[in-house]
Amino acid sequence: MAQQSEDEVLARVTPSMGRRILGIGMLAFLAVLVIYVAIVSPPSLGWQVFLIALGTGSLMIANAMRKSTCRTLELTRTELRDDTGTLVVRIEDISSIDRGAFAFKPSNGFLLRLTKPYARDWRPGLWWRSATRVGVGGMTPMRATKYMAEVIAIMLAEREQQD
Repeated sequence: MAQQSEDEVLARVTPSMGRRILGIGMLAFLAVLVIYVAIVSPPSLGWQVFLIALGTGSLMIANAMRKSTCRTLELTRTELRDDTGTLVVRIEDISSIDRGAFAFKPSNGFLLRLTKPYARDWRPGLWWRSATRVGVGGMTPMRATKYMAEVIAIMLAEREQQD
């Protein structure tokens, strides 16, 4: 059997177009609806400012989601990254993986627990990182994220067996 290089991509996860359209569309619709209500029938000045801020925030998140979900996550032997090279997490820093139904994880995804903290980061609809946890999923197809989670679980089991 041929030796795999450390930079060879073992698994890829790309958000599905249907979920992207639905998620971004719903956020944009919410933003337009809230701003419309704030302009057409403002309850009071305080509520009007709140509704406009909520609508603007929703538009900003929809735009961030649009940008982040056109990326692909790639798993190699050494790291989980996106297709632009942005590091999500190094495999050596993963202590465990949680795929359970009651885990605090994104939809159709999984949660990685880390041995050391990373800086907080978020790509709406694709992944988030908060100190010692990384959530992968959201707008991703279940089959692809399940396969990636299985590959990571096998890598962790191999590492544990070597130690």
